[in-house]
Amino acid sequence: MIILIPSYEPDRKLLNLLEKLQGAQVVVVDDGSGPRYTHWFTAAEKLGATVLHHDFNWGKGQALRTGFEHIARHFPDEPVVCADSDGQHTPEDIARVCDALEAGDADMVLGVREFSGKVPLRSRFGNSVTKLLFRATTGMAISDTQTGLRAYPARMLTWLCDVSGDRFEYELRALLLASRQGLKVQQVPVETIYLDDNSSSHFRPVRDSWLIYRPLLSFMGSSLLGFLIDFSLLSILLWLTGSLVFSVVGARVVSATVNYTVNRQYVFAGSKPLPVRETLPGYAGLAIVILAGNLALMWLLTPLIGASFAKILTEVTLLAISYVVQATKVFAQKRHGKRKLANQESKGPNELQGFGAR
Repeated sequence: MIILIPSYEPDRKLLNLLEKLQGAQVVVVDDGSGPRYTHWFTAAEKLGATVLHHDFNWGKGQALRTGFEHIARHFPDEPVVCADSDGQHTPEDIARVCDALEAGDADMVLGVREFSGKVPLRSRFGNSVTKLLFRATTGMAISDTQTGLRAYPARMLTWLCDVSGDRFEYELRALLLASRQGLKVQQVPVETIYLDDNSSSHFRPVRDSWLIYRPLLSFMGSSLLGFLIDFSLLSILLWLTGSLVFSVVGARVVSATVNYTVNRQYVFAGSKPLPVRETLPGYAGLAIVILAGNLALMWLLTPLIGASFAKILTEVTLLAISYVVQATKVFAQKRHGKRKLANQESKGPNELQGFGAR
């Protein structure tokens, strides 16, 4: 088992953790902390850790990918457990997550906090909101979506290197991708620790919250866009033709085309759009079912409450079904064979510019 610790501008807490992990194989990634923090990483090396350096601060997601690529290259058969350097994760909890991974067949083990006791308001609120949004859009109940304590078997390393996101959003995107692919995610309760009201955290509340919530909101936003197009076209076509059937079908065809294109190319695409041949048949089948349900409900409700209110009630009724089916079936990205790791010697922020062990 390799312990991977991404670190940016660390303090004594990093060394405290390493001292308690003596005898373990540890890889620390210095995410561009700069000369002022060199002594901490030098001390980490003296404690036996392998230290990798970024010349610039690319973010936690890129630091994790740097560590995964190094481990895949030098320790290809070893599982990995990721922990933070700010004192939130104890050696006992790290061991607990490792034991759970080794005892089962999970693709991902999360050390989930219970958020009991004295927890900073922004942390409690942020996790609650993300947890609710995540469950609403994926159907997966994860009690701590933002935990940095995670363990992965060796077979997941190439998969992890392909997850997009350079900063704090990386870990949530990994969970989103896992839910779409039907991967097995296990949760293990761990201690909730916040030192000095989490003052050492480099989380930027506005910018990083946007990065974290963007994948979830884009998933919901694509359906909202489809609804607005559908609603507008329905009103126009009803006014022009007076035919409910023609108006419902015409509006649905246009809105479904837009929704499919946005979901395939952006919302569920990952690093590139998903193939049409793998997604269009499933989406078309879903669209037909949704259309039939839409038409039936509109036909039933329009005489009772009018076309506008009938449309809103119909869409709300069918929206949750469409979300779940698209996320778990239509656009679920199937796992294929191992993919080639990115070349560590290429340049640029996404290709580990400035990467190297010193």
